[in-house]
Amino acid sequence: MDNIEHRVEELEMKLAFQDGTIEELNQQVIKLNDVVALQQEQLRLLLNKLQSVEPSNMASQADETPPPHY
Repeated sequence: MDNIEHRVEELEMKLAFQDGTIEELNQQVIKLNDVVALQQEQLRLLLNKLQSVEPSNMASQADETPPPHY
């Protein structure tokens, strides 16, 4: 009977350790989710800002005439 009690005790310790590990991993996932959400918002703002920039006064390379030596 002592062997069974020892095995049950070991299983309980492993379960407690796994519960702690799962909780730590869950907290990391929550933090990373917050980071991703912030980065998505920053990217959205950057994209909006980039789209609102007026086009350059310079002609595109396709519209430029080649130099005279060509």
